[in-house]
Amino acid sequence: MEGGASGYSMLYSPGESHMSSLAGLLNESTVFTLLQLIAILLIAVALNRFLKTLSEQLIRKASGPSRAEQARETQTRSLADVAYGTASKLVWAVAALTALYKVGISPVPTLVLGAVIGLAIGVGAQNLVRDVIGGCHIVLEDQYMVGDTIEIGDTFGRVEQFTLRRTVVRDNRGAQVTVANGEIRRVANLSRDWSQAFVDVALAPEAPLEKPLAAIESAAAELRSDSAWSQALVDGPRVLGVQAYDRNASVVRVQMRTLPMRHEEISRELRRRIQLAFQREGIPLSSIQRLELTNSQSPVAASSPVGPHSN
Repeated sequence: MEGGASGYSMLYSPGESHMSSLAGLLNESTVFTLLQLIAILLIAVALNRFLKTLSEQLIRKASGPSRAEQARETQTRSLADVAYGTASKLVWAVAALTALYKVGISPVPTLVLGAVIGLAIGVGAQNLVRDVIGGCHIVLEDQYMVGDTIEIGDTFGRVEQFTLRRTVVRDNRGAQVTVANGEIRRVANLSRDWSQAFVDVALAPEAPLEKPLAAIESAAAELRSDSAWSQALVDGPRVLGVQAYDRNASVVRVQMRTLPMRHEEISRELRRRIQLAFQREGIPLSSIQRLELTNSQSPVAASSPVGPHSN
């Protein structure tokens, strides 16, 4: 009996040793796989933190409490959030596919499915993607911001709202116009640095120019020396000289540069001062306006006072 028990023990000892070795190998493989998955997770977390730090470099901190500075910070923050969100999703997608490969699952079907879904979304949302890319360009290039007066194609007005997808403008009629950022090819910003205006004064062509020019120079000097208006002037007003001359009128042009969007009110004030100066000096203005009548054999001259006007 003892011999039989010993033989039984010796018969099964190699099998038990083999199973123990296999279990050890499986445990080592499982531990190694777990370590790889942990490493993938840590790398993904580190990359996300790096991307977060990098995206924050896009944010332009407001240098003051003004509404314009706050709006610029909001715009750049929105751009940074979109950039970080997109990059973060890409990092996690790569990490997930790598983890699947490490546990023995082929990522090829997932990649194919993701490509099909991405293609379908891309085709359906291509306009949205184009608008967002256009909005990113506007923010990065600092083309305009909320509060600026801009001209986009036939739309002219003040920017009331701006997102990465659209721009909302209030035009001169009071209408709220929405423009997709992807459709913007050319934009004129009238709220940056300075505005420019030209004031044209139509004089009687037979009158000498010395006295009217002196009166215009005097009105311009008065405007420059007036503290109520001088702070809004960047340059001028300066008399450029005769802009046009014919038998109906001699047109003298005055140029000035003002703070953004102040040119219209200052032009009106300059015209008022020129008119008062002409009235004091008794300087005649052009009294003939040339009218083109449809189906007439020749132009008709009609009496109509023509005073200072601006382009």
